[in-house]
Parts: sequence; structure tokens; C-alpha cells
Amino acid sequence: MNKKKAVVSLGHEALGYTILEQWDAVKKTAGALADLVEADYQLTITHSNGRQVSMIHKAMSELRRVYTDYTPAPMCVCSAMSQGYVGYDIQNALRAELVGRGIVKTVSTILTQVTVDPYDDAFYNPTKVIGRYMSAEDADAEIKKGNFVKEEPGKGFRRVVAAPRPIDIVEIDAIRTLAEAGQVVIACGGGGIPVIEQNHVLKGASAVIEKDAVAGRLAASLHVDELIILTGVPCVYRNFGKTDQAALPSLTVQQAKELCEEGQFEAGTMLPKIEAAITYLEENPLGKVLITSLGSVREALKGKSGTVITA
Repeated sequence: MNKKKAVVSLGHEALGYTILEQWDAVKKTAGALADLVEADYQLTITHSNGRQVSMIHKAMSELRRVYTDYTPAPMCVCSAMSQGYVGYDIQNALRAELVGRGIVKTVSTILTQVTVDPYDDAFYNPTKVIGRYMSAEDADAEIKKGNFVKEEPGKGFRRVVAAPRPIDIVEIDAIRTLAEAGQVVIACGGGGIPVIEQNHVLKGASAVIEKDAVAGRLAASLHVDELIILTGVPCVYRNFGKTDQAALPSLTVQQAKELCEEGQFEAGTMLPKIEAAITYLEENPLGKVLITSLGSVREALKGKSGTVITA
């Protein structure tokens, strides 16, 4: 029997807020991922990095403040650091969990770059807040460098970067080769390192990519059987958070689009997950998408939890 190929997208809940929290969180995450491996899935895993890349950016900015001759780290370098750091923790936790269950399988992390369009509208309307709180003086200095900042009343100013749409995954052939060799692959972490191709040279962009958007692109590019999005809720809901909240066990692409038009899904939370599902299914209409929580994976595999989206 052929294994079911799946891309798994991990949200913030899978990683925690701090280094110590992440060590604990990835152990639980590894359990859910191992459940999928035991259910005969061949996994390619991607993950969020918002908290991690922000932590790294803060640290590198403070280093620059203390040592003025130190070159500040651009966002693309911070993204690369976060991929290695998060991938390392997931990779080791999952390997240990699999070995504990008697499963010997290589888990590999690929440093992944994703091309973006330099003329993407997102560069003119940045939305992703990162880094430390700054004084008005520091914020003015950032503006003079050409960066965007946003004031949070009573707290200070923070830098804001663009979240452009992913175009192509540069290392897709390497990811595919490892996946086809039966390895568990961790790739496109944090949405991937955003790069712009100029005269065949890849140059890092001052941006971040929405990890759900790249999950949809990765699943479509690999032609996997399923896209599994693990988030903080057990399923998708209509009227989420209201008195008439209703679980949606299944959706078609058309129904998902209609709910998006109704404004049912909040930007930055469920909306990008639904958009990722649509991206994947429009290119792979025979596939399916499962949206559920880490703690509900076993029940979702039995059809007792989660939301399944099909073409």
C-alpha cells in the first residue's frame, strides 16, 4: 500500500513563546506528527516562526545597539536563523518520538528560500509587526532608513514589514527528492526566506511570508494527497466566537470562497488557512485539506473532529 503524502502546517501553538517553552511544546507536537506517521502518512512539515524571528530580530538589534560597529542582521538573515533553530528542535523531538515508538526514519530540515515579486502590493502596505518596542527617536531613525514603523499607544513604536505572496520554492527539487526517499522533511519554515531574483542572483527581501500561504504552495508543488493544517481550534467554525457559533465538518472550495466573501474568517488567523486550502485544491482537485488542532489529530483521522475541505 502506498503511503499518503501530506504537507503538515504547524501554527504558533506547536512551538510556544520562548526557548524553554519551545522545548516542551515540540515534544507534544512530535506526538501528533508521529500519530500521522503511524497512520501511514509520508510527511513534509512546515511551521510558523513569528515569535522566533521576532526574538532573533530583537536580539540582533540590541547587539547592534551595544556594539555600534556590528553590522545589523537583515530580516532575511533572521528568517534563516529561525528556520535552523525551529527545525533543529522539531527534528530532534520528532526523531526521539519515532524511535520511542520503534520507528526508524530520518528527519531532515532544509533551509528554504521562496521567491517573491518586488512589485507585490504588500511592499507598499506592510502589515507584519516584528521586533522590540522603540522610542520615537529610534522610530525616526528607522523611517530614515526606509523602513516602516507602527505606534502602539502607551508602548512605543515597532517595525512593520511586508508579507508578499510566495511565488516559487527555490529548493523544491531537494525537498521532493528527500520526501520520495521516505524521509520526513521540514521545509519552508516561517513561510520560507523571502528572496528576489535579480540577474540570476537571489537577494534577501525585507519581508516575511505568511506560513499558511507557503504551505498551500508547497502542497500544490509536491502534488501531495493531503494538506493538513494544525492550529489552535479543533475545526473551522461559522460565526466563530459568537453565541450561534457552528462547527463546519466539511466544505467545498466554492463554499469556502463564499464564507470568505461573507467575512466569516479573520485576517491573520483562519482566513490565510482557508486561502491556502483553496490554492492547493485549485491546482490539485483530487486532494483534500484537513484543518484541526494538535490535540485532535487522532480523532480527526477517524473523522470525528476537524474540517475537511475538498474541491
